[in-house]
Amino acid sequence: MISIAGCMRRLGRSTRRAADSAMDAGQGDFTLRAVLLGLLIGCLLCFTNLYFGLQTGWISMMSLQSALIGYLLSRLLPKPMSAQENVVLQTTAVATGTMPLAAGFVGILPALGLLDETRDGVPPVHLSWIAAVGWSCAVAFFGVFLSPPLRKQVIIEEQLAFPSGTATGQLISVLHQLPPPDTNLRQRRGYNALASSDDDATITYAAEAQETDTLNPPDAEVAEEEGWGALSWSFAASGAMTLAAYFFPVVFAIPLFGPYLASEWLWSFTPSLSYIGQGIIMGFPTTLSMNLGMLVGWGVLSPLAKHSGWAPGPVGDMTAGSRGWILWVSLAIMCSDSLVSLVPVVYELVYTKIWRPAIGLSDESTDKENKEVETEDRLVPMKWVAWGLSGSILLGTFLVWLVFGHDGIKPWATLIGFVMGGLLSVLGVRALGETDLNPVSGLGKISQLFFAWIQPGNIVANIIAGGVAEAGAQQAGDLMQDLKTGHLIRASPRAQFYGQLIGSCLSIVVTTTAYTLYQRAYEIPGPSFPAPTAYVWLGLARLLRDGELPEKSGLFMAIFALFFSAVAAVKTYAARGGSPYAKWIPSGVAFAIGFLNTPSFSLARLIGGVVEHVYYTRVGRERGGIRLIIIASGFVLGEGVVSVVALVLRTLGIGVASCWGCGHGMCGGCPAS
Repeated sequence: MISIAGCMRRLGRSTRRAADSAMDAGQGDFTLRAVLLGLLIGCLLCFTNLYFGLQTGWISMMSLQSALIGYLLSRLLPKPMSAQENVVLQTTAVATGTMPLAAGFVGILPALGLLDETRDGVPPVHLSWIAAVGWSCAVAFFGVFLSPPLRKQVIIEEQLAFPSGTATGQLISVLHQLPPPDTNLRQRRGYNALASSDDDATITYAAEAQETDTLNPPDAEVAEEEGWGALSWSFAASGAMTLAAYFFPVVFAIPLFGPYLASEWLWSFTPSLSYIGQGIIMGFPTTLSMNLGMLVGWGVLSPLAKHSGWAPGPVGDMTAGSRGWILWVSLAIMCSDSLVSLVPVVYELVYTKIWRPAIGLSDESTDKENKEVETEDRLVPMKWVAWGLSGSILLGTFLVWLVFGHDGIKPWATLIGFVMGGLLSVLGVRALGETDLNPVSGLGKISQLFFAWIQPGNIVANIIAGGVAEAGAQQAGDLMQDLKTGHLIRASPRAQFYGQLIGSCLSIVVTTTAYTLYQRAYEIPGPSFPAPTAYVWLGLARLLRDGELPEKSGLFMAIFALFFSAVAAVKTYAARGGSPYAKWIPSGVAFAIGFLNTPSFSLARLIGGVVEHVYYTRVGRERGGIRLIIIASGFVLGEGVVSVVALVLRTLGIGVASCWGCGHGMCGGCPAS
């Protein structure tokens, strides 16, 4: 049977020349409607990411979903958007929607609020609205100005795959009825080229999604009416369930395994459609790794620590309970997995960029010809980059000093944090380009280790400096996926740069306002929003200062770190060798997420992962299209958007209607808990 992909390639041969002419013209890439729709979608993503980030520590770029929703919205306009406008739209949306992670609203700021004056020597740090805006401005633009030179190196010269960006580019080409984008890149050792019988067959890169939302791009056009219908009913269903859970909290805290396991060991089930949608987006291998971690962490290590007296407090206590005890093991797993996965990237970087030139050999990864396909008027001038980087570093250093004071972190330490952020961004972006994994969790911990050495004993400085470095690496990585999409669709890099700046500017106000409202309405960290990554940041800072670990946790940290170092090495070797089984080797980061969050977080996502696997196994990737992804996007956005309604209701003093069934104590925000 002739595949749809084959038909599209044959169609591409007959239409590529005409399409290329239209794409080369680049008329109207940066338009008001593209930016406004991108900001609208980005604001929804910002609230959604802040909501889920404070709940679980997990945030998604949602670039593919932004392009899809943007396309559907554009069909309501008198003149539909072009593919290049859609690229600018999704770039703006991603820059707006990912600020909760880039500026540390789901980890750094809650961690500062957990400080204890008796234990840490400093009182808790709670930023006012204007102070939070200042902090966000300090870290919001460094990664944006860092992205143009990184684009030239990793996308143009080295032609790294960036699977998520490639998937989004292929989706946009299908939605706008363009021939498949040319992904015939130089094959690197990290990927396996799946050859086709066609002479001009494109290369498909196989890589597992771990901290980004990689999705196999569809090869079939989706009917507009079907897309709207699926998005509408999934959004409405998820929103209705979210409102029901607000008024009747037991809806999201079902004691599936009995009241005893729910109240004493935190084993409950949250049938959230958004969690299921996230599981669909993550994919079965990632959700399976999460649930393996959940079983080991909450089914084995938590009872072991409790009954052995190593964690004598209540199970959910992050200080004296087994939840805080297993957090240390998860930290060891994340660091070991991230660092080992960086080893081949560092080796290749040192070998090709330092060693070979040092001994008089040319850099084999590039040749002397200029591979840039864009004209100068469509690129970001390097003069802008130089002034922007200098200005963002100086302004950021000043703002951090203004917000936290001289006792919080010295200006010279902040400057070093930005420099480290730039260096770590190079590693993170290269790892992202080759594996679709941006190991920001491990990179942030590297920065904390370094600052524990140069400014010892200062927990506030340790957390802030780590946040500055992580922000640059995370933001540069997210933007690089968008620039990869733009490169494939021939969108103007300068237009994308404008969209990134505008999205970042708006997101500063939106994210800060949303976080302030959540702080007023809820305890953060608290039952409804535990902010688990905040404990990771603070826990490592305290460890580096005091050198004290909970009883016996050091032994298990060493065991699991060694084990997952070996697992990560095998997984990296298999992935770089193109093994189809690489994705089934457990992901250390996803495994550790299963430790960080209660079982209710992982179980619902496993359902989504199973649905995704069964659906595409039975229907097939080509015939399945993107209907399932549309439904998953509606599930995620439905709860994220309606959570704003719940926030307003709580601010107005409108509480739950009934606490029936909440006696087990797992209903977040319910007085009965």
